[in-house]
Amino acid sequence: MLDFAPVHRKEIGMRKLVAGLTPADLRRLTNEMVDTMQEFIAGCEDADVTFVPDDPGAHDPVAASEAEVHMPWTLGHVIVHTTASAEEAAAIAAELARGVKYHGRSRSEVYWETVKTLAKCRRRLEESRRMRLASLDMWPDRPHLENDYQPGEGLEPRNATIRFAHGLMHDDDHLAQIAGIVRQARAARAS
Repeated sequence: MLDFAPVHRKEIGMRKLVAGLTPADLRRLTNEMVDTMQEFIAGCEDADVTFVPDDPGAHDPVAASEAEVHMPWTLGHVIVHTTASAEEAAAIAAELARGVKYHGRSRSEVYWETVKTLAKCRRRLEESRRMRLASLDMWPDRPHLENDYQPGEGLEPRNATIRFAHGLMHDDDHLAQIAGIVRQARAARAS
């Protein structure tokens, strides 16, 4: 998997990290990421999916309601959030690769409260894998990598490769959270 630590430490930009990556590389990295998430939840039970972990730092400024702003996320919540973010990145990347100018977000997220079983988490991950990989099939043989957009003031412009990789980085940012929830859920079950 890509090591995003130098980007987080601001030692390099995402453009440098992903320089030279091809759609085939992004396909491999997507499979590695989804496989890793599937491995993290291996051995979980349905109760682990809705287990509410201890997370004193929980803060979601774009939560659906005020009551959810400081609410710790369940495993199901994290899975639907990460998959939605990566799918959005993949959809935007496909448009950029085809030469379409950036025209805003492209997000759809399954409501987290509907994901209450391990089977649903696994299906959501596999559906996301299928969607992300399919988006790479939309890239032309010669993607328009010069087609980029400025996501915000002071931020590095994003082309198709960078935008897709941001979805993978977002997944990576949540791996420790997934591992922590699984660890706490298993400990709660054991006690």
